[in-house]
Amino acid sequence: MLGLRLASPVVVGSGLLTDQERNIRRLLEDGAGAVVTKTIHPDPSTPGGERLLRLPTGMLNSTTYSRRPVDDWCAMLCRFADEKLPVIASLYADSPAELADLAARVTATGTPALELGISCLNEEGGLDDTPERVAAYTAAVRRRTPVPFSVKLASGERVRERVDAAVASGANAITLSDTLPGLAVDADTGEVLLGGVFGYSGPGIKPLVLAEIFGLRRTGLTVPLMASGGVENATDVAEYLSVGADVVQVYTALHRNMHTTLRTIREDFDGWLGSKGGEVVDVMGRSIKRS
Repeated sequence: MLGLRLASPVVVGSGLLTDQERNIRRLLEDGAGAVVTKTIHPDPSTPGGERLLRLPTGMLNSTTYSRRPVDDWCAMLCRFADEKLPVIASLYADSPAELADLAARVTATGTPALELGISCLNEEGGLDDTPERVAAYTAAVRRRTPVPFSVKLASGERVRERVDAAVASGANAITLSDTLPGLAVDADTGEVLLGGVFGYSGPGIKPLVLAEIFGLRRTGLTVPLMASGGVENATDVAEYLSVGADVVQVYTALHRNMHTTLRTIREDFDGWLGSKGGEVVDVMGRSIKRS
């Protein structure tokens, strides 16, 4: 995936938990095939305003991008690259040109792979993603870096057009899905919690993302896919691989007992695969072959 030789198809996705060097290193030690950093931005936001709300079926969050300066990230990424660790740098900026500049800076660190986090709906004023917008960001980055990268998109309207726009503009892979719009309300007071609509992640989106990936593969999409959405156990990993994902990102579940949870998912999947007497490639896309 993205030129990386992964020891496992279980990859830790981008978020608050991957904003610290010690966490990234520990997650790799826990068995992650790779870790995606929290999204790096050239103009980190000021402190405040980022909150998490746990729900029975996942989590709402109002977070956006890492507040660490780019220079700090570049120094960290240099250390990872020197040790040949499978770390994927997640990047975003406020315009295609700025994102291309950021990608060029990060490429200079020796980072082996990137993920473009261009579909975060927690941006001020929301985000109206279009194929044209996806193409503009993807093409700008492609012109400035030879490093393989995935474009992270949100499931939903015009997803195939947005995927095709990314691939046609130079993306090497697609990550699906970013968080989806979610809302929580206090039943007693009517108060909208967190103050509005923000990103929902967790098991509630898994059937939606499974359906999107299944549909994309059935209609002939061949680009590598990183599935993301609601992974809590080894069974979820197997299901995503079955519908055509190449690797599977886990994130929200790690907010509870982060290291134990990741180790359990990795070890249980390895055990499940061993019980079937097969390899990861035997699981990938088997639902498509039977449909």
